[in-house]
Amino acid sequence: MTIDRHKIERGGFILFLALITIGLIAVISGFLAALLWAALAAILFRSLFQWLLTKTGGRRNLAAGLTMLIITFAVVVPTLLIGSMVVDQASGVYLKVRNGQIDFAQYFQQVRDALPLRLRQAMDNWGIGSVEGLQQRISRTLSSSVSQIASQALSIGRNAFAFALAFGVGLYVAFFLIRDGERLGPGFVRALPLDQGVAKRLVDTFVAVVRATIKGSVIVGLVQGALGAVTFWIVGVPAALLWGVLMAIAALLPAIGPAIIWGPVAIYLLATGAIWQGAVVVASGVLVIGLADNILRPILVGRDTGLPDWIVLLTTLGGIDLLGLSGIVVGPVVAALFLAGWRILSEERGVAPPEGQAA
Repeated sequence: MTIDRHKIERGGFILFLALITIGLIAVISGFLAALLWAALAAILFRSLFQWLLTKTGGRRNLAAGLTMLIITFAVVVPTLLIGSMVVDQASGVYLKVRNGQIDFAQYFQQVRDALPLRLRQAMDNWGIGSVEGLQQRISRTLSSSVSQIASQALSIGRNAFAFALAFGVGLYVAFFLIRDGERLGPGFVRALPLDQGVAKRLVDTFVAVVRATIKGSVIVGLVQGALGAVTFWIVGVPAALLWGVLMAIAALLPAIGPAIIWGPVAIYLLATGAIWQGAVVVASGVLVIGLADNILRPILVGRDTGLPDWIVLLTTLGGIDLLGLSGIVVGPVVAALFLAGWRILSEERGVAPPEGQAA
């Protein structure tokens, strides 16, 4: 029996690569989220870097530095300012909930008492109108949501050094990814242990989904959240910025959207006699906040991903549950790569038409 020395050596080398890759991931695990957002920044602001590169006469360091400067003052600084304001409002609401100044169960009772008698009787028959159990559940749910935001904000404050370190690492790495992306990208594709055509399609899918998710979900969500915050401020709803942030998060969920936030607020306002305020919230929610998605998403995204809404919903929720904020991007990306990989396999087996042809 002969032993194929070449296969043993190759197997040993592959094992070494696997172990050293796992080791590297373990070493940088504390900065994975920062590295992810650095890569996303490099992808999203690539066209800005290219434009600055032509304006600076091909000086890559200068163009990359200017790109990072724009990112810092156009994205990072406003995000930190808004984040600090949201922390203050979330902490204030959390304290009021604990002290009993804000009682969601009482708000629910007020809404129920304002309903017509027949509707209250129907709610009683359905088992959702005898208030105690349902009130407690609603109160616990809303209170826990606000509490989680406040606790996350406080944990960031307690771990300020670690947050600042990860943030600095992310900006530092983003500079080099933006500057050297043209060289690093093709090199990464060539290094993948896949057929080069397959590797290129998977990388193209990754880039397309990242751009579509950031532009079509995050940007649209921020716009809808800002419109919601302005609407709540106009009608005098306390902590309007906090509720705007919650609407921006809800906007990431297809088929649900910001209505899950502004709808109950509008019902409460109308039920408690604040007619014009409730009417303004409904009009803004339907005509302004709702239409913003229909107008902006096709402009920003087009048909970049082709992911069904139900898959986006499931993977976004699952990604957020698993990875926090980074899951907003990671979830849909994993789904898109999963579908792309299986489609490529089907094409190679001859059971699916090539991409771009009618099924």
